Parts: sequence; structure tokens; C-alpha cells
Amino acid sequence: MRQAPTIAIVGAGPAGLTLANVLQRHGWRADVFETDASVDARDQGGSLDLHPEEGQRALARAGLLDAFMAIARHEDQETRLVHHATGQLLREQIPAPGEGDRPEIDRQALRALLLHPLAAGVVRWGERLEAVLPRADGRHDLRCASGVKGPYDLVVGADGAWSKVRAALTPALPAYTGVTFIELWLRDVDRRHPRAARLVGHGTLFALHAGAGIVGQRNGNATLRVYAALRTGAATGASPDPALAAIGKDALLARFAGWAPSLLDLIAEAEGIAAVRPIMALPPGLRWPHRAGLTVIGDAAHVMPPLGVGVNLAMLDAAELAEALVGADDWRAGQRRGEESMWARAAGIAPGCIEALADMFDDNGARTLVEQLEAHARRDDAGLSR
Repeated sequence: MRQAPTIAIVGAGPAGLTLANVLQRHGWRADVFETDASVDARDQGGSLDLHPEEGQRALARAGLLDAFMAIARHEDQETRLVHHATGQLLREQIPAPGEGDRPEIDRQALRALLLHPLAAGVVRWGERLEAVLPRADGRHDLRCASGVKGPYDLVVGADGAWSKVRAALTPALPAYTGVTFIELWLRDVDRRHPRAARLVGHGTLFALHAGAGIVGQRNGNATLRVYAALRTGAATGASPDPALAAIGKDALLARFAGWAPSLLDLIAEAEGIAAVRPIMALPPGLRWPHRAGLTVIGDAAHVMPPLGVGVNLAMLDAAELAEALVGADDWRAGQRRGEESMWARAAGIAPGCIEALADMFDDNGARTLVEQLEAHARRDDAGLSR
């Protein structure tokens, strides 16, 4: 009988919780260490669309696809592009009822979905990892703020772009892409901000011009998230503009002088600036020397610009690693197979994702997005998956 290793997962985001669920489904237990003090200790970020071949496939392997489909927002799959100065509609995609294959879900709802099946005590809230400590026998301890935990045969870092687990494997760090997103919220939009609700519609709205953009995204609970995006660096590796870190709404609106009033209202009517997010990315094709008992997945392994790819890859990384571990005669060989699959998949996607962000925020960003939407439409008309 194969002996299951002792496993620690660092991070209770989509990747870490997917990994824990698939392992549990096969009778393996993992301890999940999470910095957040509780499930709802902080906002988790914007809405997510889960793709059939990545995020949805991972949920199926966790036994959660039907539960996801029951709560996902199938109606919020529209995409609109409007002219920055006039607000005129340039292009839209509205899937026919029952045809959209990438339903949306709020991050908090996805986290709750992934937490529900896990056994009590699997997730250890309020555990901030400080460092991974190697032991002479090949196992690892976790030095947390609350003390040393372990030892563990296998430590999997699902702890995001600034992963402490990755730091034990490679010195590589994310670099600034040259674009910063300033996030704002409008709540109870159908009642309090009906014009904004109609403008954004049921999905995502884009307005792009000369290195800047206003993006509106419909979330659950009648909430809109608005992202005022600014190109502040010429290329990957530049430094974020420090003036944006404490920017106020008036100063932000001044950066969009001449834009359509309907778009400016998305900023003016918002509650305030919720977050300033410099967009970071790890070097495409990043690999590290394989080390049995230590690995990373998701953003910890291949953080990319937020263009709908990251969470899907992260969840698939997790599901494939779990199945490789439990399906191998030696879990160490399963770890290696999971890494090789993840590296190959990320290397094929990361360069295009970084290029797509650069194209969106160059001087012809709106034209680029129109071309991308038209290409999607042609593939749909041909009966191909988007």
C-alpha cells in the first residue's frame, strides 16, 4: 500500500484549496496554512470567469463542478468596448442564453465553495509563513509567525506573487509590467447608479486610449468594480509611479481629462479608491531546479497580468499536481510530473498574456481589443471553444 506523504499547502486561495480538495477526494490529507485571520477577513478581488478546459476541469476533479454551475453568474458574460471620448459602443459580445461557457463567480463565493467540503481543521487561519526551513532528512519545516510547524514531506506554495515558498527554490521575483490598476467600487448599482449599471451591462466594459483605460466589471450583489488603468512605465522592469500610491479621485479624474462623462462618472460616483495595484509578472518560462518535497503552483509559479488566465491556470496546476501525486507509485515522481506539465503550460501562455497587456495599453489599444473580440467571434462562429 502506497504511503501518503505529510503535506503542507501554503495559501488558501483557489489554487491551494483546489489542491486540498482533490487530495482529500483521494483520501489524502493536507494542512493548509493561510495568512488571513478568517475566511472573510479581507476583500478577495474581482469577479472570475472559469474556463471549461482549465478552472471548470479542476472543479470537476474536485467533485465541485455541479455546485459551481448552480451558483455561477451565467448571465454576466457580456463584453463591451466603448470609445473613450464619446462613450459610443464600438463592439460588444453578448452570448445567447445557454451559450456562454465561461460563467462568472465572485472570489469570495469561490473560496466558500472550495472550503465547504474540506474536513474541519484542514485550514489553519492566521498563520503567516516567514520562511521554509530544510531539514537534513529532506523534509521541511515552516517557520510561521506563531512558531515552527512540521516537519512535512511535501510543501506546496500556493501563496501568490510574493511567495515565500518560491523564495526557497529560486531568487526570481515578479517585475512591473508598466501598467497600474486603480480599483474603485460602486455598490447597489441598480438602484443608486442605474446609468453606470446600464453602461457596464452584465459583464465587462472596456474603454482604452493612448496607454490608459477604464474597465468596469459587474460583480455579484449589485456591485461594480471599476479599474482606472494607467501606463506608467515603458516596459517590464520599470518602477511603478509612486504618485499613484496615494492618489485621490480628483487627481485620478484629471488623468482622464477629455474622456466621456459617462466613463468619468464611473470614477466620480465611486465610494473611493479601494486599492492601487501595480501589475506584476514573473519571467515567462520560469523554471527552477527540481527539489523533491518543495514546489509552487499558480501565481507563486507564474504570475501573469490579470487577463482572465491566472486563476484558471492556478486551479488546473493544483488539480493536476494532486492527481499526479496520488497516481504515482512514488509521490516524488508525481511531483516532478506535475511540475513539468505546469511549466510547459505556463511557458506557452505567459508571453502572449504579457504581450496582450502591452497591446491593450499602447497607443492603439482600442483597435487591438476590437481585433481580439472579432477573432473570438470568428472562432465561436466556427464552432470552436473560446
